[in-house]
Amino acid sequence: MQTAERRGIRLEALKAAFPLTVPIALGFLFLGCSYGMLMGTKGFTFIWPMCMSMFIFAGSMEFVTVNLLLSAFNPIAAFLLALMVNARHLFYGLSMLGRFKGLGWKRPYLIFGMCDETFAINSSTRIPENVDRGWFYLWVTLLNQLYWVTGATLGGVIGSNIPFDTQGLDFVLTALFLVIFLDQWTGAKRREHLSAAIGILASIACLTLFGTKNFMIPAMAAMIILFTLLRPYLDDPRDESADTPPEHTTQTDPTTTTTPEKEHTR
Repeated sequence: MQTAERRGIRLEALKAAFPLTVPIALGFLFLGCSYGMLMGTKGFTFIWPMCMSMFIFAGSMEFVTVNLLLSAFNPIAAFLLALMVNARHLFYGLSMLGRFKGLGWKRPYLIFGMCDETFAINSSTRIPENVDRGWFYLWVTLLNQLYWVTGATLGGVIGSNIPFDTQGLDFVLTALFLVIFLDQWTGAKRREHLSAAIGILASIACLTLFGTKNFMIPAMAAMIILFTLLRPYLDDPRDESADTPPEHTTQTDPTTTTTPEKEHTR
């Protein structure tokens, strides 16, 4: 394949992928910047959020890592916490195995760079016939990570040079997740209310039993177990039927007749 033709294939995939990532860019730049600012106010240079966003690339875990870096070294607790926070990616990965099959050198990076937003686009988008599937997936994944790295780096530069008192900035992340939770609660269905209630009750129970310093891992483990056991009830069967496209039917005019040969070549 000639170089110009390869370049054309990559460009067509980029044109198809970029518009779908623009809404994600707005969110990732803002959240990444807030993460970088938080790192900067804790005394880390912009190199830290830049490298962590490049090599960890797990938004929630990166926020949690700020406190892990400032606390006593406990690799086992850090590993278990990272596993629990990102356990949902196990299910994402299983559902994308077929789509990533046969993509060669792109496959390892697609597995590494798959976040919630990238999974949503790559799993739901109907790729045009003239667009290479592998390059489309790659551009979506790469663009989303670039947005996050850019936001985190800019936030790190700003955070390390903020001239005013930043005490209390840690609460920004808590407030963010609280707003997201309330937004989902007000627009959620009854089944989704049950999922939120399970998360709240599991967290309160583990907080009571294990205390503020040790409740996170047991709470995440309890949520995963409960969600797995209750999945048949939590899943809405109407969502599955909605994802199945209706059978294509054609209406024929009773006044006209067509031969099988003409019908076949239409």
